[in-house]
Amino acid sequence: MEKYNYGMIGLGVMGRNLLYNIADNGFSIAGFDLDQQKIKELEDGATTGTVVAGTDSLEEFVSKLETPRKIVLMVPAGKPVDAVLENIKSLLSKGDIMIDAGNSYFKDTNRRVADLAKQGLHFMGMGVSGGEKGARFGPSIMPGGDLEAFHAVRPMLEAIAAKVKGEACTAYMGKDAAGHYVKMVHNGIEYAVMQLISEAYDLLHRGANLGNEQLYEVFKDWNNGELNSFLIEITRDIFKQKDPATGGFLVDQILDKAGSKGTGKWTSEEALETGVAIPTIDAAVASRTLSSYKEERAQASKLYSKPEITAPENTDLFITEVGDALFLATMISYTQGLALLVKASKEYQFQIPLKDVVKIWRGGCIIRSSLLETFYEAYSQDPNLSNILLNDSISMLVKSKVASLRKTLAFATSNGISTLGLQTVLAYFDAYTTENLPVNLIQAQRDYFGAHTYQRKDQEGVFHTQWESTNQ
Repeated sequence: MEKYNYGMIGLGVMGRNLLYNIADNGFSIAGFDLDQQKIKELEDGATTGTVVAGTDSLEEFVSKLETPRKIVLMVPAGKPVDAVLENIKSLLSKGDIMIDAGNSYFKDTNRRVADLAKQGLHFMGMGVSGGEKGARFGPSIMPGGDLEAFHAVRPMLEAIAAKVKGEACTAYMGKDAAGHYVKMVHNGIEYAVMQLISEAYDLLHRGANLGNEQLYEVFKDWNNGELNSFLIEITRDIFKQKDPATGGFLVDQILDKAGSKGTGKWTSEEALETGVAIPTIDAAVASRTLSSYKEERAQASKLYSKPEITAPENTDLFITEVGDALFLATMISYTQGLALLVKASKEYQFQIPLKDVVKIWRGGCIIRSSLLETFYEAYSQDPNLSNILLNDSISMLVKSKVASLRKTLAFATSNGISTLGLQTVLAYFDAYTTENLPVNLIQAQRDYFGAHTYQRKDQEGVFHTQWESTNQ
């Protein structure tokens, strides 16, 4: 019996589309799912001439694959992944490769790598970004783990990944769970940029009284300029979508409660754990939580009056300033995420190549942006750059936008428009670029009440003072 090159476990929307992508690129692939309907849909939807088969028998599935077997998992994170591994590992042979392409928590991936290695099996954590369309026609792919296993699947990954300037948007992200860690941070940045775009929308919509058709034109112009990105592009399109039920614009009928999954929260937790400041990503996670308090917010809005919004005198200038503020804020959101990757790479010995991270984010993924070309150039000059703001070219860009961010926030604050994300961007920038912060007072306080000690500017060493109370 002719053997298949690859196997796919999980034939939901993402799994099925990724499988079709693999098949369309000349690889034979078998799919497994317990749902007979999904198997039928898989085989019916395959491109004519491709070699695709489905089965609901795990034993038959494994027997169809050439050795060493190369199996991609596209199942929900957590217990479902462990359940699949438990059921299949007795059917596998030494040298077989399992690839988790879901959004698994990186510590779970590390555990699975170690567990399967005892049986001589390779386990890879692989981030995949681009949604169902990306999975079908070319995602950004972030594989990590065993280097030998990566080389075995590399030709397939490079074939199915998105392409930018003829280069595949995939590369080896590092050891162990590096692939899933990079995808987690990708999603944290995604949270931040989406929050910032929503704040820019609010400033233009409520602040400057722009309707959806005007907003469409603004975002169209932004997407044709330096703000060009996937998220700006889809936001542009959202403003055109009509609602069949009311005849109005659909965006106006959507309830202001944002959902979230684990990756944004994991990014914030990881930053706290590793000691990296990512306040804009944190604010984005918090903002989604705040949005869930819909009933309380409605009550509070009646209890606390807001100032009447005074529209800007020059709308065109205001649009430009908001656009500049959004550009800078987006840049600093990336900055925070990339700084976390730098620290985590050392902390966990992942050996994450930052140059390759921004390179493969240029296409296929949700946070793809023309800005990443600038970052790629920066990391090409200095692959060990600890923070992107320390690059000379980046600094020139930043300095050209800061005044607009300050003006935008002054407008938002005076008019009672919440800009939690944008405010954290400016606070982060001002703190990061200040040589002497007021935390000398915090250290004095800590030493006063808890003898936590402090360091001095003028002497080496660690000091403690018996502070005198005035009792006044």
